[in-house]
Amino acid sequence: MTVAVIGAGPAGLMAAEVLAQGGALVTVYDAMPSAGRKFLMAGRGGLNLTHSEPLPDFLARYREAVLRLKAAVEAFPPDALRAWSDVLGQPTFVGSSGRVFPKAFKASPLLRAWLRRLDAAGVAFALRHRWVGWDARGGLLFETQDGQRTVNADATVLALGGASWPRLGSDGAWADILAAKGIAVTPIKPANSGFTVAWSNIFRDRFEGQPLKGVDLTIGSHTMRGEAIVTRSGIEGGAIYALSAELREAVLANGTAMLSVALRPDVAGDELVARLSAPKGKQSFSNFLRKAAQLSPVGIGLLQEAAVASGRSLAALPPAELAELINAVPIKVSGVAPIARAISSAGGIRFDELDAHFMLRRLPGVFAAGEMLDWEAPTGGYLLQASFATGVAAGKGVLNWLNSQDG
Repeated sequence: MTVAVIGAGPAGLMAAEVLAQGGALVTVYDAMPSAGRKFLMAGRGGLNLTHSEPLPDFLARYREAVLRLKAAVEAFPPDALRAWSDVLGQPTFVGSSGRVFPKAFKASPLLRAWLRRLDAAGVAFALRHRWVGWDARGGLLFETQDGQRTVNADATVLALGGASWPRLGSDGAWADILAAKGIAVTPIKPANSGFTVAWSNIFRDRFEGQPLKGVDLTIGSHTMRGEAIVTRSGIEGGAIYALSAELREAVLANGTAMLSVALRPDVAGDELVARLSAPKGKQSFSNFLRKAAQLSPVGIGLLQEAAVASGRSLAALPPAELAELINAVPIKVSGVAPIARAISSAGGIRFDELDAHFMLRRLPGVFAAGEMLDWEAPTGGYLLQASFATGVAAGKGVLNWLNSQDG
């Protein structure tokens, strides 16, 4: 049994491992010169493998795709992923936020150990092989440094990733290839991304790179506590990423989205009014806000942006209005940051194109896994967990299908 796995990210490598353990002869193909490049990028700030929250809460993070991913994640849940990492010599720990990391806090030791184990299991690698589709006889076509190459395999696993960070290999070019075969693909969009805001030059120049810490961010009925970072072109950060789906869809539907920021979410309105009603004395208004409301300079700057945009003077606002503004600062989001800078992507192969074993119904013997499927999730370990789990599911699906063909 020969199987071609296209894509050397977490989903593809996990499928290859399952297949090799099942007795298949596996070759992993990838367009890049080395395996796991985006996986290594994910580990630059500490590799967040998965999350420790209860599985029902964990699964809910996959939103509309939860029913499609449930069986795969339950079959290879966070505890299984942690055990897998431990066997590779990379034990994990649970951080204060509930996120799970290798104790080494890096992706490279885990990837090296994994590649050694795959090599020992007989998995071959064909790098600098860019998949471009199929030939007339169903052979896999690759562009290589030595020209075009055709590969015949008994089954194929597609694990080509989404379209974020294309310089690392996942550029979404596969979408047109599959669409030409009649496979329905939901348009790929940025996920866990930043957004553009038309800051004033003064605010941008002074506060670029500054964090808004411990704030509540709200769009519609969705609120997230966390941190946001002012960028030169807009806003990003953990809390923004958690709301990126709602922000993105609002921008795509209406052209803009209104984001509300509570700078002091834990201070009751009447208490804030009382603090702001105290005498200012001779101190500047900024110093008064810093001391009375315990606002950071960037928070005060954000208030000033909102006041100017509404044609009001911040210093002239009555305490009650100022308190209201502090916990409901409006930010007009005007666009989505480019997908090339997004952490992940949304969209991909529609789940109704797949059977329960992740095989494409229109292309028997061709399976798909990972981020190229139509799901999205917030950061926090959910992205990698689903990539690993669907890789396991696709690998098992291939083995079941090959065994059924032999019968």
